[in-house]
Amino acid sequence: MKAGIELAYALAALQFVAGLKMLGSPQTARRGNLVSAVGMLVAVVATLVHRDILDFQWIAVGLALGGTAGVLVARTVAMTTMPQMVALLNGYGGLASLLVAWEGFHRAPSLDTFTAAGVFLSVLIGGATFTGSVVAWAKLSETIPGRPLLFGGQRFVNVVLLTGALAVGGFFTLNHGVHPALFPGLLGASLLLGVLAVMPIGGADMPVVIALLNSYSGLAAAATGFLLRNSMLIVTGALVGASGLILTRIMCRAMNRSLASVLLGGFGTADPGACSLTKGEVKTISPTEAWAVLEAARSVVIVPGYGMAAAQAQHAVRELAGLLEANDAEVRFAIHPVAGRMPGHMNVLLAEANVPYEQLIEMEAINPVMDTVDVCLVIGANDVVNPAARENKSSPIYGMPIIDAHRARTVLVLKRSLGPGFAGIENNLFSRPNARLLLGDAKASLQALTAGFKRP
Repeated sequence: MKAGIELAYALAALQFVAGLKMLGSPQTARRGNLVSAVGMLVAVVATLVHRDILDFQWIAVGLALGGTAGVLVARTVAMTTMPQMVALLNGYGGLASLLVAWEGFHRAPSLDTFTAAGVFLSVLIGGATFTGSVVAWAKLSETIPGRPLLFGGQRFVNVVLLTGALAVGGFFTLNHGVHPALFPGLLGASLLLGVLAVMPIGGADMPVVIALLNSYSGLAAAATGFLLRNSMLIVTGALVGASGLILTRIMCRAMNRSLASVLLGGFGTADPGACSLTKGEVKTISPTEAWAVLEAARSVVIVPGYGMAAAQAQHAVRELAGLLEANDAEVRFAIHPVAGRMPGHMNVLLAEANVPYEQLIEMEAINPVMDTVDVCLVIGANDVVNPAARENKSSPIYGMPIIDAHRARTVLVLKRSLGPGFAGIENNLFSRPNARLLLGDAKASLQALTAGFKRP
């Protein structure tokens, strides 16, 4: 029996690795998700058999409730709110690890050192992941301000709190959990640490935070695996933790920032007025004039941003791209790694609209040819096309890689208003001589442009 269980675990682990590999490409992502889901099913069934669980009543209840909640979420959550949902799912993973550790602590009056260490790490990482994810959700949903929320001595408080939690956890572990009063203190410190760690991070850094919290949820699960002595949970948590850390590194590199600079305070703390290098006239354009510019173009690059997501305009973008191609224009989509509010946000939206994967071009590939582009159509993107990142050393985003939209022959910007982006920074692209702004809801503007191509 034990050999069969271990074989099932090995099979599930291989399915997880294969699924992660497939998730690296939009063309195979759905199949990879299915492969991983089947692997999880194999792991769960093997665990139930291995633990010789005879009363499946509560498991059935949990399956029914969880399945119902999952179907409702999948059916009702809009693609624009995917970042918020991902943040909450990360938090639920941390909360699950915390609750398992809590049960493990109360199961026995005294724990061995190994089990006590598992309880400590599960509570510390799981608690911080849960509350940190809730704060990230609140910032993304604008329930609380997206800007960094700071108070005097906050970094010192965070260091003291983390040091204290590690000291209490070490004492708890070495004494086999025989001091029950330490557990509530450790629990409270972990929950507070998650809040204080994410509050000072600005909204523009949310893609990094989402990736990091995803990694934390995996590490919490791995710690719980050690607590339960379950090799499958250790492997699964380690895979999630490692992939989350890799994604976090990719996000940081895309922003030309270190993880420490993100955690110690994000974009939005600088004076926005100091970020504008040039002051010029912002020229607006009507939908009819914008259509005339696009109709004459033979090379169009579309740069999507969160404004496209907020307006749910991805299908309108796809329709316009098709009409441009029918008009003998080459159409490409330039994707910035941190566009939107979670990793891969734009890729997910465009995939939903059935935009061919071949048309999605990475930033490094599109920038060298941007000078040859007739029209760069920027839809709701702000910080990822802001020339201040290259030209203004006083800007907090200076040095961040951007899509060089300003180098195109003509730049059409679709925005609801002239307000700053999520980083709270002015964009002097709007006042460039080759830039024109089409103000209004992105979806309505795109539909107006589409109507121009449909006129006989």
